[in-house]
Amino acid sequence: MATLVLCNMSRTVTRRCAAAHLKSLACSRQTLSSTRSLPFTLLPGAGWFSRGTCFRLMSHGTAGKSASSRLGRRALLFSGAAVASAAVAGLVFNASHFHRAEMATRVVPAMREEEGNILERCRGFMSPPVTDINVLQDRKDEMRTRMEMLIMETQAEFCKALEEVDGGKFKVDRWQRKEGGGGISCVMQDGNAFEKAGVNVSVVFGNLTEEAARQMRSRGKVLKGKDGKLPFVAMGVSSVIHPKNPHIPTVHFNYRYFEVEEEDGSKQWWFGGGTDLTPVYVNEEDGHHFHKALKDACDKHHSQYYPDFKKWCDRYFYVRHRGETRGIGGIFFDDLDSPSQEEAFSFVKSCARTVVPCYLPIVYKHLNDSFTQEEKDWQQVRRGRYVEFNLVYDRGVKFGLATPGSRIESILMSLPLTARWEYMHEPTKGTREAEMLEVLRNPKEWV
Repeated sequence: MATLVLCNMSRTVTRRCAAAHLKSLACSRQTLSSTRSLPFTLLPGAGWFSRGTCFRLMSHGTAGKSASSRLGRRALLFSGAAVASAAVAGLVFNASHFHRAEMATRVVPAMREEEGNILERCRGFMSPPVTDINVLQDRKDEMRTRMEMLIMETQAEFCKALEEVDGGKFKVDRWQRKEGGGGISCVMQDGNAFEKAGVNVSVVFGNLTEEAARQMRSRGKVLKGKDGKLPFVAMGVSSVIHPKNPHIPTVHFNYRYFEVEEEDGSKQWWFGGGTDLTPVYVNEEDGHHFHKALKDACDKHHSQYYPDFKKWCDRYFYVRHRGETRGIGGIFFDDLDSPSQEEAFSFVKSCARTVVPCYLPIVYKHLNDSFTQEEKDWQQVRRGRYVEFNLVYDRGVKFGLATPGSRIESILMSLPLTARWEYMHEPTKGTREAEMLEVLRNPKEWV
């Protein structure tokens, strides 16, 4: 039985409360499915903390040597290899509120990479990979193959976790791009828990258009093509989940890899991505859990990564014409090409494997929360802001729309099924809606 550490609570009372809580939680989930079992397990020796206990984790050390002038505008140089982050979170309860699911601070791995065993790993995917399996096996040691396997695994892991919550199934839609490559879109619409959930994988290649190359040059990339052509390969996994219940936040993540071949045959490569949370109402516990999971993944590589990428996320997901962030942030990074390809990939892998543990406990916690029509209306207003950011500022949407042969349905999958725009809308002072707006206008530190 999991060891529960609660402030000012006896061990006997703790065990009884935990058993009662789990029994209550199991009964409440029968409204979704009478046959599914809990997907998370309690961990022996795990640390469990009450809401009343606050811990502030301090980072020690520096980021290492200063970056070169070419990298000065980015985050500090990456150092150190990493192990994969855990993938499935536990359930915990709170000393003050026994019938509310708390979030675990330790998790167990759900899907581990087995380098080289391409065929076996493909059996667990939502669909066969975009690239032919024989081609992947022939070049299994190349980064483009290793990244494609990672994004396929990330898609499968997240989709299966969401299906367990919702009780529905994702529609798996394979598509091809005549200019080269294709993708796999997994979409669940009008589910029990999710109004719209999409998890996309794309692997495309060809020649960069001038507009796309211009966007990259504007970010400091020096690209020299041959006869005006710049062969490229781009791949990534991206997801946006819009729940029905306004107390369950929207989540977004994207992890991607890019290669460009220059006129002399050399290749430039870089990674990018991040994970961010967009709640409708402020919930301190949810914000702490989400950011703590991301911080743990970053700290495997360097103590400075989380604070740097958290700030980058707050800057990037900023709706300038509204003067507010899209949500409560997370981490974001781009143009990552140091200190080595192997170490950069290891970092991305750690981040991708936080997707389930940073989000699913929050979903289960609020799955059966009641809500009013007013709360649903506020959710719709916030979704309108989400749409504004994605269509006006999102770099991935801009690149996709500028790339010939891109699949518009997949690019715009991130948009919610419903949204609302009210003229001159402003929450009443002192309300929870006004509290949320204050956090969006003044980003806070969650861990």
